[in-house]
Amino acid sequence: MPTSFSTQTGLEALSVRQARARELLAKPPEEQRQAGYFHTLPEICRQPQTWRETCELMIKSAATVNACLGAAKSLIFTGSGSSEYAGDCVRASVQAELGIDCLAIGGGVLLTEKTDALPVCRPRLMVSLARSGDSPESTGALALMLERDPTMRHLVLTCNRAGALAQTYRNHSQVSAIALGDNTNDQSLVMTSSFTNLIVAARFLGLAKNPDAYRAICDQAASIAANVICEQFDTLAQVAESGFKRVVYLGSGARYAVAREAALKMLEMTAGGVTSLYENFLGLRHGPMSYIDGNTLVVCFLSSDPTTRSYEVDLLRELSQKRLGLRKLIVGGAIPTDVMRTDTSAGASKDARNHDVAIDCAGLKQLGDQNAVLVDVVVAQLLAFFRCLQEGLRPDSPSHDNVINRVVQRFQLYGI
Repeated sequence: MPTSFSTQTGLEALSVRQARARELLAKPPEEQRQAGYFHTLPEICRQPQTWRETCELMIKSAATVNACLGAAKSLIFTGSGSSEYAGDCVRASVQAELGIDCLAIGGGVLLTEKTDALPVCRPRLMVSLARSGDSPESTGALALMLERDPTMRHLVLTCNRAGALAQTYRNHSQVSAIALGDNTNDQSLVMTSSFTNLIVAARFLGLAKNPDAYRAICDQAASIAANVICEQFDTLAQVAESGFKRVVYLGSGARYAVAREAALKMLEMTAGGVTSLYENFLGLRHGPMSYIDGNTLVVCFLSSDPTTRSYEVDLLRELSQKRLGLRKLIVGGAIPTDVMRTDTSAGASKDARNHDVAIDCAGLKQLGDQNAVLVDVVVAQLLAFFRCLQEGLRPDSPSHDNVINRVVQRFQLYGI
């Protein structure tokens, strides 16, 4: 059975099982601050518990969500950066469950393309996802849409109850806001817990009339992710230290959307020191395969759907046959051994750093690919966290000279 954390953060359970966790967590808080992971490590590890809390909050907010959905004929998830990607991770599931068109459109796209980017079907619901709710695109896109389509309903899902997005329109008749728990409002530069909790919150839109199914998904995802954190912490640290300078993330469907977020996490947390690419399995053959050299880690989010998996496994075998990449990190359930490169025969590398690694997650098939994104991204976060440390950077603030900031700096908005 998957491991459940016995405390709010799960750090005590983690430290018992994993040597690297004991090393990091044994340091006093002040040393953790100096090393730069005081916020990021707990924010990653406490996610399973926060998902359950967000789940219960959303179920209690069902009346608000259902009122916003109303007679909507189309739904737009919007946000900027990781917040946009969170919407993309749930878009297809919500569309299938509601039976209406659902799109994920970046706040920047709405500012530049205005209503031309919107689906034609009305009435429309726009769901704004945000960690801080203070970035220029967040408030700018909402203000612009209120002006251009006054009939559109708006739902704000944010991790910051005091942010501009939650506060500015709290008395507007067309806008409702749900603020998630304060412990989802990450203090580190990169979004980790905030990203996944926005997924959990947004996922409720498709299941607002079926809370039992929604709770079951959240509980199962939390249990699997907790098990990954407790049992694979050291493995991911070892993979992160294996010398790669490039990473390509592969996924299909919703897991292609999460590959996008995974690529961003590696780029952000290494300050560009490790370059990253995301692609779907079949698309890799159309040029992007040329990205994979001897210093490339290939991270594969392996589908549980039999047909989809067949295509993906064929691609993984091709990579092994061509001996492309430094190694593969495969995340999935019941991972076939014949796609793994572990041979030490004559002419093959005897360096363990070149061997492929499987993160085999029991229960992932039952969870379904559309919900497996929550588990996938935890793996990606830990991989990026350890690579950040390997690069000599501080996970809480890895950006050199504050090139990027926790909240995007203000800039001029036009046409509003």
